[in-house]
Amino acid sequence: MIVIHHNPDCGTSRNVLEIIRRSGTEPVVIDYLTEGWTRPQLLALFAAAGLTPRTALRRTKSPAAELGLLDEDVPDDALLDAMIAHPVLVNRPIVASPKGVRLCRPSETVLDLLDRLPPGPLYKEDGQMILTASGARVAPPGDPA
Repeated sequence: MIVIHHNPDCGTSRNVLEIIRRSGTEPVVIDYLTEGWTRPQLLALFAAAGLTPRTALRRTKSPAAELGLLDEDVPDDALLDAMIAHPVLVNRPIVASPKGVRLCRPSETVLDLLDRLPPGPLYKEDGQMILTASGARVAPPGDPA
């Protein structure tokens, strides 16, 4: 089973959801903006993904600056409280699968969590190819790989 903590208004989140579906899996979709977060849930997801509240904090297109959360001295407990009060503060999408938990930014990060890759060619919403017709991964622009 794959679970995606999804924001339907986010292009990256929509790309990840489409990649999962194209792989032949229908994930459990959690609209975290509607459902919100709990402290245990966030702590478990962050621990499994190797994140901290600070590294999971969405800095842009969120109220992080207005809430004074960008200061490095803000403790993790305060960040968690803010994320529970304002779910949009958690960067997304976070995907959990039997292969692990990851913050899937960029969206092709989700490929490592899938049992099988989707058939190629596969493109993001913006037209960037991430899998060729033969199923080979395409390095993101600017990536020397």
